[in-house]
Amino acid sequence: MNVTDVAECYEKHSEALVRFAATQVGWSDADDVVATAVLGVLARPRPGIDDLRAYLYRAVANAALKHWRSLERRARREAALAPAHAMTLPDVEPEILGAVKKLSPQQRAVVHLTYWEDLTPATVADRLGISDGSVRRQLNRARRRLAEVLDEQR
Repeated sequence: MNVTDVAECYEKHSEALVRFAATQVGWSDADDVVATAVLGVLARPRPGIDDLRAYLYRAVANAALKHWRSLERRARREAALAPAHAMTLPDVEPEILGAVKKLSPQQRAVVHLTYWEDLTPATVADRLGISDGSVRRQLNRARRRLAEVLDEQR
């Protein structure tokens, strides 16, 4: 197996590999898992592989497992390091927390600092190192997105 063989096999089967990865990790991470798998195969060439396509599928399956293990380790680390009061927000409905999770990271940060920390847009801007206008824009977009998500749930 050489780099050219792997490249040709990947080019021929990339869409199928991504679909396979999507069944393992979801569409949002499928491309990354396939890329990780293919790069791993290229980094450690193995002589004598009869079915390169099957080998790539196994590499994608292994990369998917590694992806889930990594997420689990991260969740355990975060749970162990988080203060007890940060683990729950008793006065917030689960639907709202679920809707907030669907926001972009920047929008989540602005929403958290504005509503849970009760900070002004100027203070939020200072904490995040962005402009007041950017905070207001992100809040406006977040409110629209939250309204959409919560309306869909009703």
